[in-house]
Amino acid sequence: MTQTDWPARARAVLPGGGFGNFDPSITIREGRGSRVWDEEGRDYVDYLIGSGPMLLGHGHPEVLEAVIEQLPKGQTFFANNAAGIELAEVICAAVPCAEQLRYVSSGGEADMYAIRAARAFTGRDKIVKFEGGYHGMSAEAQMSLAPTNRLNFPQAQPDSAGIPQSVADEMLIAPFNDAEFIRSLLAEHGDKVAGLIVEPLQRIIPPAPGFLQLLREECDRYGIVLIFDEVVTGFRFAYGGAQDLYGVTPDLCTLGKVIGGGFPLAALAGRADIMAHFDKSAVGAERWLMQLGTLSGNPVAAVAGLKTLEILRRDGQYEQLRANGRRVMEMMTRALDAEGIAHRIVGDETLFEPVFTATDPRDYRDVQSADAAASARFNAVLRAEGIFKSGGKTYPSLALTEEDFARTEAAITRAAQALSER
Repeated sequence: MTQTDWPARARAVLPGGGFGNFDPSITIREGRGSRVWDEEGRDYVDYLIGSGPMLLGHGHPEVLEAVIEQLPKGQTFFANNAAGIELAEVICAAVPCAEQLRYVSSGGEADMYAIRAARAFTGRDKIVKFEGGYHGMSAEAQMSLAPTNRLNFPQAQPDSAGIPQSVADEMLIAPFNDAEFIRSLLAEHGDKVAGLIVEPLQRIIPPAPGFLQLLREECDRYGIVLIFDEVVTGFRFAYGGAQDLYGVTPDLCTLGKVIGGGFPLAALAGRADIMAHFDKSAVGAERWLMQLGTLSGNPVAAVAGLKTLEILRRDGQYEQLRANGRRVMEMMTRALDAEGIAHRIVGDETLFEPVFTATDPRDYRDVQSADAAASARFNAVLRAEGIFKSGGKTYPSLALTEEDFARTEAAITRAAQALSER
């Protein structure tokens, strides 16, 4: 079997030829530091970094040492383990809203349980989410994630088959960054809303000044559980996450990616009175929120997460991460400006993407109205030039080197030139 047979082999046994996450035409063989290699031996500077978790880079020696020390002691127990308890202590000490937490294995699970916890706590059914916001694969999360039709707000549109209409009936969809719409929506429906879930930075779109504070105030006004989906932003934007950076504390937050150090681990964290619904002895059988997970709090993931967070607490780590991201953002701006290509670099220094538009995007529809063909061409040239990233996000890491930056700048320059040649 030759190296180039991997996509064909995948098509035979995997729907769509892949895992459902990324371009199945490429099969990654290994990652080390800031680089990944495909099965054909090509190497790339990695700005995908596993869709975010490999903030320290691949195979960080201290993380590997912690994992190797744990492996002979056992891979999983379905019972409490000391590393999992210690990691929970570290997270609760770091994240402003986190008084207690519950482990799951994926960010999507955490978001699903956050929505369920809000309903259990309030006794209400309706959930508010923002059009284009990503919160995993639950039925609620698959409402108006990537709608192809522009329905009138707050009508929900399912993005997947197999979701009953009854789910859509309990979802209220709002445009991100629209303060007046949220005020109006909650004035009409607030007493029926259990929770409002939001990415503090929606995909790559920053919150408008005061918008997150407004959400906090409106949720307090109507007794709604405010949920920050920090699966991406947690321990990336700052050690305490986006809620620390932006100075707005939700009632619940969801965490994943970075906290597992590259292993499957996620968590729901928040106020103790809400988290008490996971404890039958505290709330009684009728209000109990049942949650089980074979690998929840897995000790291998926990030790990897502990070491990752220990490294992130060291002096200068976030300053370096932001400097790395700022450097790449400036490369994009210089190259695209030099070719006279209308664009905006949208996001945060730790997570961003060029959007090919002449106006500042404020919500999902603004991003969708940008030049998608230009984005696809730009990213295709980057891939051909040895830059590994998704078509919608650029994730800098702490592992980037001067050689990586030189290669990145050359690739960005070539990609910008390719756009001007269209």
